[in-house]
Amino acid sequence: MKIILTQEVSGLGEPGDIVEVKDGYGRNYLLPQGFAIAWTKGAEKQVAVIRRARSAREVRNLDHANELKGQLEGLKVSLSARAGDGGRLFGSVTPAEVVNAVKAAGGPALDRRRLEMPAHIKAIGSYPVRVRLHPEVSARFDLNVVPGK
Repeated sequence: MKIILTQEVSGLGEPGDIVEVKDGYGRNYLLPQGFAIAWTKGAEKQVAVIRRARSAREVRNLDHANELKGQLEGLKVSLSARAGDGGRLFGSVTPAEVVNAVKAAGGPALDRRRLEMPAHIKAIGSYPVRVRLHPEVSARFDLNVVPGK
């Protein structure tokens, strides 16, 4: 199935890209979530408009992405979560909680879908978290999970 991406999909492409995906993935996930539209000749003409807007955003955001990278890499992010005696958490840390912790630590507002966390965080400790700010820029910071609440 040929589709045109309207939003960034990790591992698949950027907005405006025309990609070939399996029928079920496109029909059951990408199209209903609004991440893509079905490919047609008329829709392909809209791709040029989407790509032009994307290129204008990328050029404008490259300097901003480097600025955000500097802020994030110097940040001490701590997240308090309920934990048992052995240091295991009740549940796991979600990307939304990490975004809130970054904001509480004085960092910038981030998109939770751009976070790359190491598997599931289910114990107390320090974990590296990577954020894709731009196709050419990514930042890394340490998330310190402490017992609390």
